[in-house]
Amino acid sequence: MRQTSAILLLVLALAVPTSWAADPATVRQQIVNGQLKAALQQVDAELAKRPDDPQFQFFRGVILGAENRNDQAIIIFRNLTVRYPELPEPYNNLAVLYAREGRYDEARQALEMAVRANPDYATALENLGDVDALLAAQAYRKAGRLASGDAARTDAKVRAIDGMLKAGGALAGTVSLPAPAASSP
Repeated sequence: MRQTSAILLLVLALAVPTSWAADPATVRQQIVNGQLKAALQQVDAELAKRPDDPQFQFFRGVILGAENRNDQAIIIFRNLTVRYPELPEPYNNLAVLYAREGRYDEARQALEMAVRANPDYATALENLGDVDALLAAQAYRKAGRLASGDAARTDAKVRAIDGMLKAGGALAGTVSLPAPAASSP
């Protein structure tokens, strides 16, 4: 009896961790619902077991970005773009963080890489348009300062761009991540 109980406890102990493994769909839903602390706890627990898991690294970057911990999130997304250049989502989220910091040229470069990785990635294409608009507004502001006689014309363009961007909302990040392509032998 005692040996049977010990074996049963061992079997249960080995079975529990797999049933407690973080479910990507649950983590994604927690992020969407703003339950960032709970999501981060699950993500960190998964990464403690599998530190190279790209999906949970991606989730960690999304959470850190949502918490305005941009520097840490940028490092994660940069690393993902190096390890998985075929995935457009890390480039897109990297661009969102760069744009948030006013680093529009870097944001544009990251979005171009996202579109190169997936020419049909609508979120990256929309964000590229937004970044181009932000760059245009930046150029119009500078032109207005340099040629004060044209300030009214350039100010009108800046207001039009600002209105368009406000109507469309902020650049869109994402919390989905396809599985990385299988590495070739």
